[in-house]
Amino acid sequence: MDKSRHSPFYRHGDVFYARAEELSREEFMRGEARGRLSVALDVLTDAMVLVGQHGVYCASERNPALPKMDLQAILAGIGGAKELVASALSKLNAEAEERRAKRER
Repeated sequence: MDKSRHSPFYRHGDVFYARAEELSREEFMRGEARGRLSVALDVLTDAMVLVGQHGVYCASERNPALPKMDLQAILAGIGGAKELVASALSKLNAEAEERRAKRER
């Protein structure tokens, strides 16, 4: 596999290698595209948790109950990405259900 195609920012190595077992399971159950989107949601959730934990120690000076502004922006971005992935996964599921329903007629 050509590692140059994958993000250099995935600290634990190639995501396809690091999440191979989870990808295999999800792709088997849901198909390749939906399985990968499902794992992507898990990766984004893990990232949100890590940033959230970091936010406990990096409180905003203006409002100590909130994380610093850069962490808030990161959390908002990851949250938005999760919404987009979830909506794409939902659309793929709905389209698959429509195809199944048409075949049963």
